[in-house]
Amino acid sequence: MSQAATFMVSLGQCLSTMSLYPAGHPARERVVDVSYARLADLLSDVAYAEFSIIGDGVVYQGRPVEELRGWDWATRLSGVGIERIEIDADVTRDSWEIALEEMWRQLNGRPPETHDGRQLVASPVRFGSLRLMGGEGEAGVSAPSSAEAEEQAMAEAELSSLSITLSEEIATVTWIHEEVLSLDRIPMAEVEAVVGSLAIAMHQNQQMLLPLVMLKDFDQYTTTHACNVSVLSMGLAEKLGLSRAEIRAFGVAGLLHDIGKVRIPHEILTKPGRLTPEEIAIMSKHPAEGARLLIEREKGMQLAAVVAYEHHVCLDGRGYPKFHNDRGCHIASRIVHVCDVYDALSTNRPYRKPWSSEQSLHYLEEKAGTEVDPVIASAFAELVRGAALAKIPMPEDATVVT
Repeated sequence: MSQAATFMVSLGQCLSTMSLYPAGHPARERVVDVSYARLADLLSDVAYAEFSIIGDGVVYQGRPVEELRGWDWATRLSGVGIERIEIDADVTRDSWEIALEEMWRQLNGRPPETHDGRQLVASPVRFGSLRLMGGEGEAGVSAPSSAEAEEQAMAEAELSSLSITLSEEIATVTWIHEEVLSLDRIPMAEVEAVVGSLAIAMHQNQQMLLPLVMLKDFDQYTTTHACNVSVLSMGLAEKLGLSRAEIRAFGVAGLLHDIGKVRIPHEILTKPGRLTPEEIAIMSKHPAEGARLLIEREKGMQLAAVVAYEHHVCLDGRGYPKFHNDRGCHIASRIVHVCDVYDALSTNRPYRKPWSSEQSLHYLEEKAGTEVDPVIASAFAELVRGAALAKIPMPEDATVVT
């Protein structure tokens, strides 16, 4: 068993023992000693250890811990919002025991006893939900460089006189999905390039434009939907007054929110009718699959992973995957959720005709406060009703992999 797996197993043993014995009991002290020794071994040649817990799987330093697939403690920890654990190399036994105490309290539904615990931080041990561990602000993104801002401004000025086709962007998203499907990698340079182009295409002649790709064939749904949700998410983030860096980050998250569907059989994705309970169970795995793929394969994709994981969770807790503790979703997830529902309803599908824009907006307004965030839904309705909608046909020669 790898050092990472051995350490995490010892963590689970600590938490189990803490439920049986009070502080200071010899049995409890022994398991903490063993766990700290395993931790010291793990940190012997690294500056810090970084674990992500998604569903029933564990990722260490960006790589899945194969021995812990289906590990019971992964489900229990992620179920109470402990989805990220970061431990610095200078951790002491005392600080590790404090962190264990805070984790145990959280597992048992008890409020943290310390200020550090209330902040989900016990330096040099930090733990909490993925959405709280983003680094630079809630979204976990940094501002663009002056060169990037200048390049974007120049591109926006040049585009004002050009017609929009998005054919290259559609082709690139097709290629991105093929790369993920065949090589199990996410080509982030191309993802960023597509989002940059979509951001530019949103602004035409000093007005907001929402260029939405129209579906030509059902097999093209995943690609067109990814582009549309990315555009809508950026437009909505801008409407809500978020920063340029956040807008771009939310666009990336929107483009990749359904990336887990590359692991879903094609016949289920395109089935022209109701899914069976077994097929629904398979389809419901795509949020966790997408989040796991993003964290395992790419550094700095935490926000996109959170959105992939949360975008089907409703405001009132319905949807999937199920949270086992009462916590809200990241604002990016709530934005993408609204855009996801709107585009899904407005698109022709094998099992129903598309709804009109007004019908889709009316649905979101009806579901405000239960399924979707009411503030975000209201802002989205204002955005769509006030912005120009450009309906862009799918290029005739486009070949799309769902």
